[in-house]
Order: sequence, then structure tokens, then C-alpha cells
Amino acid sequence: MTEAVEQITLRKSPLDEMHRHLGALMSERDGWSVPASYGDPLFEYSAVREAGAGLIDLSSRGRFQVSGLEAAQFLNGLITNDMKTLGENRWMPAAFPNVQGRLIGSARVIHKPDDVTGKKPVPVFLIDTEPRTRETVLKTIERFTLAGDFHVIDLTDQTALLSLQGKRAGDLIGSVMGESAHAIPAYGASQIFWQQQNLTVLRATHTAEDGFDIIVSPDQATSLWEAFVHAGARSAGHEALDRLRIEAGVPRYGFDMDETNVVTETGLDSAVSYTKGCYIGQEIIARIKYRGHVAKKLVGLFFSRAMKIDKDARIKSADDKEIGRITSNTLSPHLGCTIALGYVKYDYLTPDTEVRVTSSHGDLHARIAELPFLRGSAPQ
Repeated sequence: MTEAVEQITLRKSPLDEMHRHLGALMSERDGWSVPASYGDPLFEYSAVREAGAGLIDLSSRGRFQVSGLEAAQFLNGLITNDMKTLGENRWMPAAFPNVQGRLIGSARVIHKPDDVTGKKPVPVFLIDTEPRTRETVLKTIERFTLAGDFHVIDLTDQTALLSLQGKRAGDLIGSVMGESAHAIPAYGASQIFWQQQNLTVLRATHTAEDGFDIIVSPDQATSLWEAFVHAGARSAGHEALDRLRIEAGVPRYGFDMDETNVVTETGLDSAVSYTKGCYIGQEIIARIKYRGHVAKKLVGLFFSRAMKIDKDARIKSADDKEIGRITSNTLSPHLGCTIALGYVKYDYLTPDTEVRVTSSHGDLHARIAELPFLRGSAPQ
């Protein structure tokens, strides 16, 4: 008897056909077909980390528009950051916690220009989420759409997201789009008119290097990508991105953080306001801040050389106590050794603390490191 095999359909970026034409090695990532590399992940990494710019397709991230006179108040009750401090053409990192203060979604909230077509200016926000939390965040937002003057539109399939990362990213924005990006501040956004459409451009890094995320319509995505490559950008896949984001200390949902983690364990410190009003999970998060401390926290680990490390390898103290686990690791070309992200118990958070990592490749010696592992060209 032949067993039925469930057919899994992967979602595709508007740039999928172009990636394949460029010879990209495609792989599954969070339910999407994405380019792992274009043939040379180390070269793609170097384009970002050294002196150029790499171009990465991040269309798999979720994008939702939330608008309405009560949109800011509504979102403020759901996220950890303070919407009242978010001016037009600015963005902020935010976390969506559950009632236990645990992380169900990491996101960026972008305040676009208000809609002034009616009698009153209507605030317009864009929520940008990690791919794995897209559905959870959307369901969380949509549960409240009948409770006030705000409206939610899922724009994930109606847009593409291109990320230009590297020291020359700002120069390439100017040469391709005809408008300087250097004036956009850190955590800033701008509406740039290109080929008869307004594109949203964020100054945002995923790599510790200077970077810009561009939200563009699907019908313009390929031509914009090709224009950046023609101007000198290098197509870069998600293998290179993983090396870069680990060096930058950027956690990935589903690997370095998930719904089992209290928000403040994950290193998303800039996403949490302790002065705003009530929001879901606030009591737990505030209690940890003012009455104690987290039981564990995400840290970096330095190894003395290049070595293989198992996923979820256990971390032990010098006296052989189990104190944590590895969540992500990579060989860092820039640092010349293996580095990792992982959780360790509170008493072992001090930088340079010596630890051992138990692996199928043997016991490996490491030391605790502050994140990020390096600071690149990204504005602080």
C-alpha cells in the first residue's frame, strides 16, 4: 500500500523567477522558498562586511498596514514599545508578548505619513514582522479590529522587501533612486519616488553595517534589484545573512527566541519601554525589571578556533553544571573563529566567563562575549 505524501507548497517572493535565473541555490526557510546563495556565500558575505554592499531579498517578512484615528492607542496596548514617542517617518523595534510576557512576535513599527485625504489626518502604520511570526502577529492584531477606529490590511503579498546592506548602501540608494539616503537618520524612514511610485525606505541594519530596507510593489521589485546590481551591489543569499546577523548579535525567531522566552531574555532591550502605560504582558516584564532579574539571557560565545557545534549543544560551567544551550553558530570570517548565540543562566553572564560546550565533536572551550560581536558601519 502506498502511503500518501503530503505536498508542502512553499510561498514565493515576487523575485523568485529572477533568483532562479541568476542561478541561486533555493532552500526552504520559514515556509518560503528563498535564495540560500548565488554560488559563493563567502563572497556574498564579504560584499556586505568589507567595502561594498549586498542585496538581500527579505520579502518573506510579514507586512501589515494599520490605520485609523485609534491605531496608535490600539497598537500601544499590544506591543512593548511606546507608540506615543514614534513620530512620522520614524520606526521602532517592538515585541508582541502574551499575557505571561513571553515573546509571540518580534516586529518593527513604521509610522508612515498620515493620510490627509479626509477631514482629519489619519495615522498610518506599517508592521513588519519576522517570517515565522507573521500569522501569529496578524491574528493578534485582527482580533481587535471591531473594537475601535482602526483597520488592518495584510500587505505581504502586495509588496516586496529588498534590503541593501553594507558601507556603500547609502551611495547606491542615491545613484539608483536619485535621492540621497544619507540624510535618513538611524530608525528613520522616507518616501522616495521612483518610476512613478512612492517607495518606503527605512534605514535599518540586519548585519551591523549601514543598511536600508526598501518596500516596493511586486511589479517593480525585479527592475529595482537589477538597477542596484548594475550600480555595484552584490546579490546575497540567506547563508551569508546568517553569518552576518550572528556576528551582529541579531536573534532569529524560531532559533534564538520563541514563545518560551520572556521578552527581556532575548536581548531585545531597545524594543521595551518601561515608562509607557499598560499593555499585554506588562506586569510580568516590569516585575522582572524592578523586582529581580531574568533567569537566563541571550549572550555571545567565542570559541578559540573554527570548530563544528551541534544545534542545541549544552553549555556547562567550569565546575560541570549545565547552565544553558547554543541556539545559533557560525564560522566568522571576520573574526577568524567560530562564534555562537545561546542562553546562559544569570550567574554566568559576565563577559569572558570560561565555559564548556558539550558536542558530538567533543567538549569545546568557549568564553562568554557581549553582543554584538562586532560593530560595523551602521549609525548608532
